[in-house]
Amino acid sequence: MADDNNNPQGEAAQGQFSLQRIYLKDLSFESPLGVEAFKQAWQPKINQDLNTIVNKVEDDLYEVILKMTVSAVIEDKTVFLVEVQQAGLFVVRQLEPRQMAQIFNTVCPQILFPYAREVIDSCAVKGTFPALAIPPINFDALFLRAMQQAQAAQAEKDAAQPVTN
Repeated sequence: MADDNNNPQGEAAQGQFSLQRIYLKDLSFESPLGVEAFKQAWQPKINQDLNTIVNKVEDDLYEVILKMTVSAVIEDKTVFLVEVQQAGLFVVRQLEPRQMAQIFNTVCPQILFPYAREVIDSCAVKGTFPALAIPPINFDALFLRAMQQAQAAQAEKDAAQPVTN
């Protein structure tokens, strides 16, 4: 009886995911109101936008960038704006395209998010604004919602196509 653990083909077929490095790719802080920002009551509306960018570096090496933009707005005036691109290098081997999409859109951003959150908070504090506690983000739920929206859009597109025989 053959032992499956000694099968080199079985090992070759197994996928791999590993983190190589986390780094800050880009950072921007703006306080367009200047000293006027400190004269106002501090009850801002916090806006948050995020995006994930994936760049293939080499065969199995990918750069994943979590781009986050956070702004504090009072009475339609931006008090401060922080934009950070927190990046990581990841090795991804022998995974199905659907698995890769899920890793790039859920696992990688989940790893990068705490670093980006800390950079944003640090910039706000260094700008002498109150600490900014950004709540955790459920990247799995965001990915699932995006997949459902893409499927619904495809279904609408298919339904709009005339049927020809």
